[in-house]
Amino acid sequence: KKQIQEQDELRRDWDAKILSYEELKPKTQQPSPDEYIIDVREPNEVLQGSIPSSVNLPLSVLPNSLHLDPATFKEKFGFEKPRPDQPLVFYCRSGVRSTSACDIAKRNGFTNIHNYKGSWLDWTAREGIKPSS
Repeated sequence: KKQIQEQDELRRDWDAKILSYEELKPKTQQPSPDEYIIDVREPNEVLQGSIPSSVNLPLSVLPNSLHLDPATFKEKFGFEKPRPDQPLVFYCRSGVRSTSACDIAKRNGFTNIHNYKGSWLDWTAREGIKPSS
């Protein structure tokens, strides 16, 4: 078990670029079809609110969904399957799942990955949104 843990630590070495609120905000105001902000929370969490222009791809289905063909992906999630070199920003509630999502995307050949580590908690605090319990 220890050996597996060490391998995981090595893989985490590369670490996705961390995006700050200040860097993310303009992307939500002028969304680009070439860049995705991906919310990896579960759908019931997304109902409480999400970052403008983001798309939902729950972490629980992320590993399998990246192998889908583009047509199946779009049918299932309602947006085009991201290209391997497309800029992707991942976020969740507190930054833990978004970090895992970055790892998964990296292992699946995606190269332009960003982690909004402050995630939903940071966003709501900065935007003055009262989180619903």
